[in-house]
Amino acid sequence: MSIKFYNTLTKRKDEFQSITKGEVKLYTCGPTVYDTAHIGNFRTFLFEDLLKRFLLLKGYKVTHVMNITDVDDKTILRSNSDNISIHDLTEKYIGLFFNDIQTLKIIPADYYPKATEHVPEMINMIKKLIDNGYAYKSDDNSIYFNIEKFGKYGKLANLNLAEQKKTQRIATDDYSKDSPQDFVLWKAWKKEDGKVFWESPWGKGRPGWHIECSAMSNKYLGDNFDIHCGGVDNIFPHHENEIAQSECANNKQFVNYWLHSEHLLVDGGKMSKSAGNFYKISDLIDMGFTPEALRYLLLSGHYRTNINFSVDKKHEALKVVQRINDFYERLLDLSAKCDKTGALPEAYNLFEKALDDDLNTPEALAVFFEWLRKTNAQIDDNSLKDKDIISAINFIEKFNSVFDLIAKKSDVPSKITELVKEREEAREVKDWAKADLIRDQILEMGWIIEDAADGFKIKPILEK
Repeated sequence: MSIKFYNTLTKRKDEFQSITKGEVKLYTCGPTVYDTAHIGNFRTFLFEDLLKRFLLLKGYKVTHVMNITDVDDKTILRSNSDNISIHDLTEKYIGLFFNDIQTLKIIPADYYPKATEHVPEMINMIKKLIDNGYAYKSDDNSIYFNIEKFGKYGKLANLNLAEQKKTQRIATDDYSKDSPQDFVLWKAWKKEDGKVFWESPWGKGRPGWHIECSAMSNKYLGDNFDIHCGGVDNIFPHHENEIAQSECANNKQFVNYWLHSEHLLVDGGKMSKSAGNFYKISDLIDMGFTPEALRYLLLSGHYRTNINFSVDKKHEALKVVQRINDFYERLLDLSAKCDKTGALPEAYNLFEKALDDDLNTPEALAVFFEWLRKTNAQIDDNSLKDKDIISAINFIEKFNSVFDLIAKKSDVPSKITELVKEREEAREVKDWAKADLIRDQILEMGWIIEDAADGFKIKPILEK
C-alpha cells in the first residue's frame, strides 16, 4: 500500500512521493527559547518524531532540520524583563529543551540552526524579495512583504483576500487571520531592542520571525523540499508567510507536503498556569510518569485530533507500557533456545497499513495489542512455535522503532547489587525472613526480583 498523508496545502490525503527516490527532506518548526517548552509543544515534537521514525521504517533516508528561534519579540521581551542578555537567556532554555528531547527519546534532528547564526542568509532573501518586487521599505526603514503582489497568498490557511478586511501592515510576529496584513521582513532597530541588532543595507535592525524559517530551510534543504511540519497554530500566519516569502524569492514551489498536529487539551481545556494544569516534562517525570508512558499518551491519539491529557491517566499508561515490556522480556526468554530465523506475522502487515494511512496510530496500536493478546495466549498454552517466537520479536522490535515504548535496560545500581548478594546469602542459609525483608527493601528502591527455578531476574519497576 502506498503512503498517504493529509496535506494541509491541498486539504486532502495525498499519496506521498518524495522528490528524490529513497530520500526525504523534512523541516520542523522548533522551539522559541524564551521559556521552558511544555507538554503541548511536545505533543507536536513527538508527532514529528513518529513521522520521522515511520519514514525510517519504510526505508527512507531522512534529512531533518529543526530550527531554534533565539531572537524574536518574545525572546527580547523576556531578556529585558529578566535583565539578562538574550544570549544567556536563550542558551539556558536551549539546554533545557535538549534535556527534554533526550528524556522523551526523540531522535535528534540532523541540524538545529539558530536564527541568530543565519542573519546574513535572511538579509540575502529579503534583498531578493525587494528585487523581485514583493517587498518595500517603510518610513522607519523596516522592510515589509506586500501580500497583494503574491496571488496565491492564503492558499495554506484557505483565505480569500478579496473577502478579508486588509489593513496596511503588521510589525508583530503573531496576529489573526481575520485581517491579513503586509508582514515585516526586517524590523528597524528601536530603543527597546537594546543591544539586539544587526547591520543591514537598510540600517541596523533584526529579522522578522517568518523570514527566519524560510532562510534556514532554504540553506539546509534547498528551494523545494518534501515535508514541512508544525502545530495547527503555525498554519497562519507563520507557515502562510513562509510560503509567500520562499516562493516569491525562488520562483518555485516551496514545500510539497504540509503536515500539522492538533492542539493538546489538558483536563478537557486549554493548558494555563492560572488553571494549575501547565506541565513541563520535568514536572511530569517528578510526578512518576516515565518517558515511555508520556510517549504512549501523546502518540496514542491521531495527530490530527485533539488529545486530552490528564495526570489521572498515569496509572493506565504505566500499565500499558509495563505490559509491552513484560511481553518483550517473555519473548526474549523463549527465544534463547530458538533457531534465530523467522519472518513477520501477518498482523504486522495490518500494523504497517494503518501507519501508511496518514499515520493512523489508534488503528496501528489496536492491531498491535490484539496481536499481543493472542500471542500471549499462545505462550500460555505452549502452542507458539520457534519460528513464531522469532517473528514475534521481529514485529515488536519494528513496533518499537516507531513508538519506542520499551524501556532501556538500566545498569543495576551498586547498592541494589549489594542487597541482592546479601539476599542470596540469606536464602542459602534458609533465613527466609531476612531474605523477604531485603526483597521488600529492594522493592521500595524501585527494583523487583523475580525468582524462578533456574535462578532470578532483577529489573526496574516501570510503574512508579
